[in-house]
Order: sequence, then structure tokens, then C-alpha cells
Amino acid sequence: MSAQFPEMDDEPRREKAGELPDDDVVGILLRQHARIRALFGEVRGAEGAHKQDVFNELRALLAVHETAEEMIVRPAAKDTAGEDEAHARNAEEREANKVLAELEKMDLSSQEFDVQFAQFQQDVLAHAGHEEAMEFPALESGCTPEQRQTMGRRLLTAEKAAPTHPHPTAAGSPVLQWTLGPFASLLDRARDALGTNP
Repeated sequence: MSAQFPEMDDEPRREKAGELPDDDVVGILLRQHARIRALFGEVRGAEGAHKQDVFNELRALLAVHETAEEMIVRPAAKDTAGEDEAHARNAEEREANKVLAELEKMDLSSQEFDVQFAQFQQDVLAHAGHEEAMEFPALESGCTPEQRQTMGRRLLTAEKAAPTHPHPTAAGSPVLQWTLGPFASLLDRARDALGTNP
């Protein structure tokens, strides 16, 4: 984790998320970040089939979370936090998507997976720290509560239709997420239902 964006204690994060309406986009994202942090710890402590199950949950959550952020949050962040901030977050998500696609193909019991997963965890948590320190406060100050609630409802709707596996060709591009995301989602959800691997 970057020293500039130390990992926040989960208690203040939960308290802040709990103070916001259920459909406030910042509250939704903070709750999802807390779940992502917890899942990273669970994957690192698990073995065998349980490790695969927890990794699959983390992979799906990251895929839908990042896709919906790029589609719904990033355009608003571009206006409130600035174009450079939005571009930096999209670039981080594009890179994370590539790594997640690599991890998905690895043997989860291998040392190679554990090493790459540890670096991935550090990078994803640093990304979440950037969002929580820079992007979310800009959304809170630059958008009305009603706008954030509308964004939150749109985010949850987008997540229901988002891909559940990484798709590096669309990652980091809101335009490509809107264009390719629905088709990738159909394939991913069919693959999930059938239990087939990439």
C-alpha cells in the first residue's frame, strides 16, 4: 500500500458508509471496498476448493465494481475531481483488469499465484485508497445528495448487467464498457452458470 494512501481502518469506513443513504454512490462504493478488502484476506488464508470459491467471488465483485465505476462514476469524477484524476483511476483499473485475467488462469495452489496475488492486492488497495482520498470527496462536494443517490441507483443497475470476468480490451474505457460490456456480461454469466473456465 502506498504510504501516501495508507489503508484506512475498516471501522471509520463502515461508520462513514453507514451515515450515507443506502443508494448514495459513495456509500455503496465504500461498502464494496470494505468487502473487497475482506475477500483479499480470505483468499490469502484459504486453501483448495474454498480458495477457488472465495477467489471467484472476489474476481466477480472486482469485475462488476470496476466496470460500473467506469460507466457511472468516472464521468462524474471527471467533472468534479478533474480529468487527470479520472484518467489515472481508469489507467489503474485497466492494469488491474489485465492482472486479474492472468490470475484467473493460474493454479491457485501455486507459489506463482500467491506472489502475483500479493502484488495485485497491494495495487488494488492502493487504487481504492486513491479513490477514497481524492475521487469520493470530490463527488461529495461536487454533487448534490440527490445526484449521488441517482448515481448510486445507476451504479447498482450497471453492476447487474456488468461482466463477471475481466475483459482487458474494454477495461479503463467508459465508452468500450458501454459498448462491449453487455455482450461480455451475457457470455460471462452463461459461463458462470455452466461452471466453465476461461
